[in-house]
Amino acid sequence: MNKEALKKKKLGVLMGGESSEREVSLRSGTAVYDTLKSLDYNVVSIDVRNDLCSVLKQEMIEIAFIVLHGGLGENGAVQGMLEIMNIPYTGSGILASALAMDKEASKKVFVYHEVPIPPFVVVTNEKVKDDSRFSSYSSLAGFSLPWVIKPASEGSSVGVEIVKDESQVKGALDTAFSFGKTVIVEKYIAGKEVQIGILNNAILGGVEVKPSLEFYNYKAKYTVGLTDYIFPPGLDAKTYEKTKKAALSAHTALGCSGATRVDLIVDPSGRPFVLEVNTIPGMTETSLLPKIAQNAGRSFPVLLEEILGGIADGN
Repeated sequence: MNKEALKKKKLGVLMGGESSEREVSLRSGTAVYDTLKSLDYNVVSIDVRNDLCSVLKQEMIEIAFIVLHGGLGENGAVQGMLEIMNIPYTGSGILASALAMDKEASKKVFVYHEVPIPPFVVVTNEKVKDDSRFSSYSSLAGFSLPWVIKPASEGSSVGVEIVKDESQVKGALDTAFSFGKTVIVEKYIAGKEVQIGILNNAILGGVEVKPSLEFYNYKAKYTVGLTDYIFPPGLDAKTYEKTKKAALSAHTALGCSGATRVDLIVDPSGRPFVLEVNTIPGMTETSLLPKIAQNAGRSFPVLLEEILGGIADGN
């Protein structure tokens, strides 16, 4: 479907929702809506708070541009509803969305496909309370501190904490468990934080992030001025190629499509470790995928049109 054909369709930009990332989604969605409107697309913005199915029917939406972060918009649920309604949509399909959002499931897929990831264990609240082996929190994992403790199904680093000694573990677990019943305890790997953008199954580019905070957390991601961005990442050519290969292998292993952003850590020896795949990357003024696209010579409008074009091409 070419650009002119797309402009004859009615597009709905799905944003907001009820997840912990609602405000970021509204900012991302507004940026997408405003840009598509300026390009003369027949587009409406839809805040996904009420009966989405009825709204889509009422607005006679023919294509959905999903800019929902976290929750039902990113875990495959909205994608499933759109497929039942026979409405094409941007981004990954049902299974890939669900796998990417569930860190336990995605890590198991990565292990099977030999995608490099940090050592990890999956912990449930019941397991911590009931298992007599956990007389001390240091026995929670088969690897030494420091750890990264994170909810299994949240994005944008929501609920993520780095713990460096045992006294911090309980508080970090309590925070992570406040977002769900399952938590990932991951070996902390010191190194460069690198994000790789993928568009329609091809590497778009990469960026190294240097947050002024302890790590690239929610505040660092969405507060202007708290992070420095290095294009391209400060890696030698061989390491950068390994990092891009690891990112694409993670994207492919989950069966992703459209635009994704893969978050990695590259240790001092040049080994990349995949942390997660984001199937609906942010589109705010501080978001990384638009920055990566800009550095690759694609303006924000061009990026959005390529994402839309990927629907028709099966990417």
